[in-house]
Amino acid sequence: MKPPFTPAAFTRRFLLAAGAAAVAVSPAAAQEAAPSAWQRAWPETDFERALVPFDEIFSGGVPRDGIPALTDPAMIPVAEDDRLEAIEPVMTVEIEGTPPRAYPLRYLTWHEVANDSVGGLPIAVTFCPLCNSGLVFDRRVAGRVLEFGVSGMLRHSDLIMYDRETHTWWQQMDGRGIVGALAGERLEPVVTWMESWEAFAARNPDGLVMAEPAGHRRAYGQNPYVGYDTSPQPFLYQGEDPPHGIPPLARVVRVGDRAWPLDRLAEEGEIVEDGLHLVWTEGMASALDGREIAASRDVGQVRVRDPATGEDVVHEVVFAFAFHAFEPEGRWMLGR
Repeated sequence: MKPPFTPAAFTRRFLLAAGAAAVAVSPAAAQEAAPSAWQRAWPETDFERALVPFDEIFSGGVPRDGIPALTDPAMIPVAEDDRLEAIEPVMTVEIEGTPPRAYPLRYLTWHEVANDSVGGLPIAVTFCPLCNSGLVFDRRVAGRVLEFGVSGMLRHSDLIMYDRETHTWWQQMDGRGIVGALAGERLEPVVTWMESWEAFAARNPDGLVMAEPAGHRRAYGQNPYVGYDTSPQPFLYQGEDPPHGIPPLARVVRVGDRAWPLDRLAEEGEIVEDGLHLVWTEGMASALDGREIAASRDVGQVRVRDPATGEDVVHEVVFAFAFHAFEPEGRWMLGR
């Protein structure tokens, strides 16, 4: 039986595994000390430009770049990978004219951001384990190409990225610059979805997959957040619980301001509703359940398409609390 997730146990396990030094700041202390502490740690960030209250932002327990983002990750042919198990989750990027690419969560759980270029398009592949939020963004903003790192800060438990060019802070859940010179700018989303390695490889035998990152001491394939997605409350979250009695860490399929409970989709298998075609199939492991990702429970995989064109639609499968935090007036697609 896996041990229950606790914030203290998670922080201890993650920092020991990652070799990072903890920043011992409680949420209350962070609010009191934030402006001066941040200005010392981030002298290049323009704190005069901020779109959100500073007291919504907390240290996640690691310093800037304590979780090291990747840049130009090595890619290998699907046939050459000998590390991934069939049920392991990957983030898929398919851009016309280039081989499809898979970014395994066994690596992104430890790095959270991968700066890459696909067919000349600079992208950031991002995964926030605390929200189960996997999104891909175009890195071109305001006439320049940005490179993203992990700030070590959280808002509503969601990853705050920063760019190395202007040191603006960016919210991963909506791709918005929230503090700094580019506050108010938004990153353009790129369609991605999570699926099993088996599903990706079967559909794309000539595709590419991110190779195991070199030069980092990480327990790839293991989950430092053991038991997190069945815990009663999210890590460092101070907001409201979702409505309708939905557990905070229940998964929902988010498309803009709408959320379909994954339990509903899994039960029905297929939903055509509100201009979308949603499909659930079994066969993908949770990255946030057991100690070994490949041995974790099956939560299934989701595709969301426009029923008129058959084209994939930007979406994510995210925890319910995170959807509610960022879309407090959002629509809950509960069915009958």
